[in-house]
Amino acid sequence: MKPLPAPGVALPDAANRRPWRPSPLLCGAAAVHVGAAGAMLAYPESMGVALAGIGATHAAMCAAGLWPRSNWLGPNLLRLPPSARDCVALTFDDGPNPALTPRVLDMLDQHGARATFFCVGQRAAAHPELVREIVRRGHAVENHSMYHRLHFSLFGPGRMQRDIAAAQQVLADITGQAPRFFRAPAGLRNPFLEPVLCRLGLQLAAWTRRGFDTRSGDNAARVAQRLAGKLAGRDILLLHDGNPGLDAAGNPHCTTVLPGLLAAIERAGLRCVTLRSVVPPA
Repeated sequence: MKPLPAPGVALPDAANRRPWRPSPLLCGAAAVHVGAAGAMLAYPESMGVALAGIGATHAAMCAAGLWPRSNWLGPNLLRLPPSARDCVALTFDDGPNPALTPRVLDMLDQHGARATFFCVGQRAAAHPELVREIVRRGHAVENHSMYHRLHFSLFGPGRMQRDIAAAQQVLADITGQAPRFFRAPAGLRNPFLEPVLCRLGLQLAAWTRRGFDTRSGDNAARVAQRLAGKLAGRDILLLHDGNPGLDAAGNPHCTTVLPGLLAAIERAGLRCVTLRSVVPPA
């Protein structure tokens, strides 16, 4: 096991923040708002059309926020870069979970696989030794918000920044290195997220495919098929070591699916890597 870096690393300073560049959707929405305001002032009778245009842009932004794999609101990592064509990234959300994460770590060890754990700050603070164990075994810990609120996508910019920054500090203090990637709770977000991530030096990361392994009642074969049915290099795969769904026998999907998934990855001649080991800083 490799030693951990010294705790207490600083969060990104101004020199390491990413510049925020509004997406084409946001630029278009701003143009529609300005044009609509001008039209209503010059031609009051056009108010209905102008308001319809504004409503359409808000609907488009809402749709973009409800689509986890969308890049309409800003950059969103959906696949590994071309340089990692012989790799896949296993990612685990919602932990750490003392009842499940150690079992996941043991399974990964058996295959020499490396994974990325998107940890919830509040849960990490409750189980710091488990978070350190994730890093000791060669995996990466990234930011999944402080409290994993289901209404995270309704936060304003101030509350969103406080939530993400709190998790960033907790995880940095525990592991000795600041997370580089952020995954929104349930993948849902709003236009305020990208500017916040830029200020905190984080990159948004989604996935190529997910197993929907938080659903109870599904069988392991169905969950596995969603992940491995079209397995290819550069895939980012999503499972959960926190909030796991259970099969009919009461077993967490994550642990029933993972051994077969790791074997399928090996048969395909692919390597499991962490996001930070193959994705360059933005």
